[in-house]
Amino acid sequence: MHITDESKLREIVGHPVEMVRDKVRSSLADVDREWLVESPIVFLATADELGRIDVSPKGDPAGKVVHVIDDRHIAIPERPGNRRVDGYLNILRNPRAGSIFVVPGRGDTLRINGPARIVGDADYFDDLSINGKRPILAVEITVEEVFFHCPKAFLRSDLWRPDTWRPEALPSVAEITRRAMPEAGDGGFTEDSFRPYLY
Repeated sequence: MHITDESKLREIVGHPVEMVRDKVRSSLADVDREWLVESPIVFLATADELGRIDVSPKGDPAGKVVHVIDDRHIAIPERPGNRRVDGYLNILRNPRAGSIFVVPGRGDTLRINGPARIVGDADYFDDLSINGKRPILAVEITVEEVFFHCPKAFLRSDLWRPDTWRPEALPSVAEITRRAMPEAGDGGFTEDSFRPYLY
């Protein structure tokens, strides 16, 4: 059964309670700023002009993953990486972004959505330096929507329970690359060759 209209969707899911329905705000509160300072990772979602979506994790030490410019603007720094820049290309074509800020051990998350732009330098880049290295770029998001998301997904997944973690169940990064790209042959893929990108 395909769900093709809102009435059918609501028939199945129901309607949110008033507090949940009305929790979306258009500017940052002090508690949002506190959350952003403690978050070491954000998931940044973008889409191109055809609606093709990319979601990219951005991680830094807590306090460096995002800069609050003011109550209506935040900036997410970019560090040197694999140079694909999928999300940045999307922003050039469709300047909208969504983000989810995660704090380890917490089930709730903070979501911020709004228009986005890429900047090559700004006066806050020095504040985002790590080991003396400034960001190479930043994504600035104008806050149109900010709200906290309930913890049910993290609770159901047992995400923060180490006794449920099974990293050994999956192959190494080098083995994943070999298996996902068999046309590349051996390609010299070793754990050591990936180390500069992983650690």
